[in-house]
Amino acid sequence: MVIFGWRTTIQQLRMLQLVCGHCHHQSAHNLFRRYTKPTIFFIPLFTISSRYGLQCTFCGVSYDISKIHARQLV
Repeated sequence: MVIFGWRTTIQQLRMLQLVCGHCHHQSAHNLFRRYTKPTIFFIPLFTISSRYGLQCTFCGVSYDISKIHARQLV
């Protein structure tokens, strides 16, 4: 029997001071990278998808951004 699955991991890249597009407050935003890897017997193999995002710490809204935009913010 082979145990196969997926593991999604969130990696924090930076904390930034930005104005939120949702609540319009200047607050800290968490810049993160979310990536998914297939696993066999709970061992992660390789990255199959990677997405970047920002999350406002004031209102909690989270939205995806492009890889190019994330690299400019870092």
